[in-house]
Amino acid sequence: MLGCLGAVVLASTLNAQTPADNVQAQAARAAARIRVLQREADRLAAAARTVFGDLRKLELERAIKREELATVEAQLAAVTAERNAATARVKALEAARVAQTPGVASRLVEIAKRGRGGYLKMLLAADDVRAFGRLSRGVAAVAELDRVRLETHRRTLAAERTAAATLDQQRAVVAATQKAAATARAALDAAVSARNRLIDDLDRRRDLTAEYVSELQAAQAALERTLATAGAASTTVTLPIRPFRGDLEWPIAGTVVAGFGRSAAGRFGTTIVRNGIEVAAPEGATARAVHEGTVAFAAPFAGYGVLVIVDHGASAFTLYGHLAEAAVAPGARVRRGEAVGTVGLVPAGGAALYFELRIDGRPVDPLQWLRRSR
Repeated sequence: MLGCLGAVVLASTLNAQTPADNVQAQAARAAARIRVLQREADRLAAAARTVFGDLRKLELERAIKREELATVEAQLAAVTAERNAATARVKALEAARVAQTPGVASRLVEIAKRGRGGYLKMLLAADDVRAFGRLSRGVAAVAELDRVRLETHRRTLAAERTAAATLDQQRAVVAATQKAAATARAALDAAVSARNRLIDDLDRRRDLTAEYVSELQAAQAALERTLATAGAASTTVTLPIRPFRGDLEWPIAGTVVAGFGRSAAGRFGTTIVRNGIEVAAPEGATARAVHEGTVAFAAPFAGYGVLVIVDHGASAFTLYGHLAEAAVAPGARVRRGEAVGTVGLVPAGGAALYFELRIDGRPVDPLQWLRRSR
């Protein structure tokens, strides 16, 4: 009984307002929203300046990393060339060794066959002492020459292989440095891209805010003209709904029990798409218009109980479904906060309000347009 009395008092208060009072309230609301949007525009501008500074710093760091990467790549190319040259020298020495090995081996085999006695027989076969000396010196010289040649060749091969291994280590270090530099540059590129996307988003939001302010200023000027004329009682001016994104009052107090968009329903996981939200509320609670407009529809509608649709102009509509009864009629003007109906039962059996918002004729998520705090 008290709830009904309160609703009657509120309705009486709203109806008691004169057209001029309503226009003044609209003008005040438009001015307040313009101030909020202008503060938002200033905040976005400050954020953009900060992001531009960060972007310049990132671009400088990226240029430095690019130079470091070019230096590392040059070092890598030089080390790789040195390693390839050392590898070629190792292969050439190995080829020479292979070519020399048969001759050295045949001489060593021949000497081995002769043994100690063989050398003695070869030396005793000399005709005279001079010949014996020559043969002795020749045998010693050949053996020493072969030994020196082989030992030198082994040392050269060992040195070349050591140099090649060192160059391989250097190449691995430079390659790791190159990889790290490339990774750092890629990270900087990604950061720069992210900052550019952020700047684009800030610019888009600033443009949208400026557009909202322009719409509200045009509506405010129309309201002022209405107040200045004698026809204020008959002239209707509607504030655009788009500038009030994120600032619309909730149509009813309650808990969101069904969200916007795709969701699984039922035990079989069937996917359904909701164009609006459902807000649980006591049966009989008053649902109110979130923004001023004209009632376009108020009647039972299959699946939605009694449905009220309010036209806010510029292809923007709000829908209030699962109502037990409508408090407005088609063609009626409704003010923000005015009752449009009472909450009824949803098909599943509980009491809830279905609320849908369409902008440019397309459904949007109401949670992005309603105030965060209720």
